[in-house]
Amino acid sequence: MSHHRILIVEDQREVSRLLRSALETLESDLEVVEIPSGEEAILYSSRNQVDLLVADYRLPGMTGIELMHKVQKNQPKAKIVLVTGQTDPKVRKEVAGAGADAFFIKPVPMAEFLEAVERHLNLVETILPPEPIEVDEPEIRTGLPDLLAGLRQDLAAIAVFLMNDGGRILARAGDLPDSDNEVALISSLLSIHSAGQKVSRLIGQKINSNWFVFKGGNYNLFFAPVGLTHAILIIGEEITGQDQVLKTVDIFSAARKSIEQVIGETGLGASAIEEPLIPPLDAVEQSSIELEPLFEDAKTKLKPAEVDDFWNKAADEHKAPSKPDMLSYEQAKQLGLAPEDES
Repeated sequence: MSHHRILIVEDQREVSRLLRSALETLESDLEVVEIPSGEEAILYSSRNQVDLLVADYRLPGMTGIELMHKVQKNQPKAKIVLVTGQTDPKVRKEVAGAGADAFFIKPVPMAEFLEAVERHLNLVETILPPEPIEVDEPEIRTGLPDLLAGLRQDLAAIAVFLMNDGGRILARAGDLPDSDNEVALISSLLSIHSAGQKVSRLIGQKINSNWFVFKGGNYNLFFAPVGLTHAILIIGEEITGQDQVLKTVDIFSAARKSIEQVIGETGLGASAIEEPLIPPLDAVEQSSIELEPLFEDAKTKLKPAEVDDFWNKAADEHKAPSKPDMLSYEQAKQLGLAPEDES
């Protein structure tokens, strides 16, 4: 059986690993090479044989279509498979008409992807039945990193962060485009998270379902709670559009249950902050009850004698060590330092 080399060019490591794992299920003599950037792929193709190029549309510095044309100059017989997670109809139309041998929309349907690989490389049909592939796929998304990678892939997002209410990032898939602002951004989002949790309690919300959407110039943000002490931050270019935001909410809601389950199983459910930033509502309500008599007393004008009795009683209940440089209330009155009693 002849040897074939497949070059996967994908900057999202999780997606690249998923495609490689699927290709390894084929009973063929395949060599799979993973490269994260177009520039490296061009250099590699100029020095090595490439029988099949699998390239993502969005790559650092160039598009998958541009990469396709450059690789074909070095490898004119190479077959091309393009993959995109872009939802823009113009981009999808461009990918479809680029002249590739096959193209797929993320999430990539693995059975169809493997069939296309076999067909274009003239391999014997040894593709595993769809059932084992469907069984294996959930196992790939069992840990927090894999769950976030799957969420990132489903939304075609730049990055996905899971953080706790102490500001610690517990898991991530991808990176913030401007990493210098990461600390300031997380700090600001923590304030929003605390405020959102308080509002949820005030309106009697048993399961937090509040979302915060920020449409920016360079990228957009989607921020939402996960359980009581965690939150998900999604960074993307097209996750908050008028039509896209509902899809983002649906995909996030579907993934949240699995993420909460993993948080509970791994012991990450406890808050990283020993005491909450916002006191529980019952404590606030209790404090209000204790203060009510004082507010009622404040409405009644006290007589001078009653004022003296109050200070004497307070002094007896809260005695402090005597200090020579401190005056008593009576001494202050004698020296004319205390406010005059109203008649």
